[in-house]
Amino acid sequence: MRFVIVGAGRVGLRTARVLQESGHEVVLIERDENAVERARTAGFEVIAGDGAIEETLGNADLEAADAVGALTGDLNDNFVACMIAKEHGCRTVMRIDEDYREEIYRRYASDVDEVIYPERLGAIAAKNALLGGNIRAVADIAQNLQLVEFTIQRQSPMEGYTLSELELPSDSRLMAHGKGEAPLDIPDPDETLEAGDRVVILADFETLSDVRSIVVGESERATALGGA
Repeated sequence: MRFVIVGAGRVGLRTARVLQESGHEVVLIERDENAVERARTAGFEVIAGDGAIEETLGNADLEAADAVGALTGDLNDNFVACMIAKEHGCRTVMRIDEDYREEIYRRYASDVDEVIYPERLGAIAAKNALLGGNIRAVADIAQNLQLVEFTIQRQSPMEGYTLSELELPSDSRLMAHGKGEAPLDIPDPDETLEAGDRVVILADFETLSDVRSIVVGESERATALGGA
């Protein structure tokens, strides 16, 4: 596939590198001369210029691109680049930094295919490393909501119980269930939870500790957080 990345800074360059290593064609657009030189030294095709200008984006041959990632640190530039790319039939991904308010995210989200928060994605990766292998944060849905995947163990309180017997706090919902290595699916209330099963739960941050205790138990929590 062919991707156009607007912004050759930390986020843009790392994204381009991952895509290129996966065998995809990547073109970067960057207006900062030093960043342009770094990207070219790293072996990337770089168009020097402002990615929020249609003529500059046109030089990247948008008609042949599958998607455009607007990954600069400037929200306005990212939005304009996505709107131009949308006119050319490209899938659009826009970066928003953490310091922008949630209502701004909501306003822009309906106009692009996907909005990403690099800081949140990095935080989720760090959180998973800290939690350990049996508890995995999937995504931050909003400032107070998170999707979390739990893996049932032999010592888990819910091992041997059916999904209908899983009593979660009021601010949480069971979203998916997977038997062993099978893909996640819509929960079947009559399905029995066994060691190795996975459940995905949407929960308010304030109830996550209670959910964790119910599903995997206090002992699992201590292990995940580095306890004895």
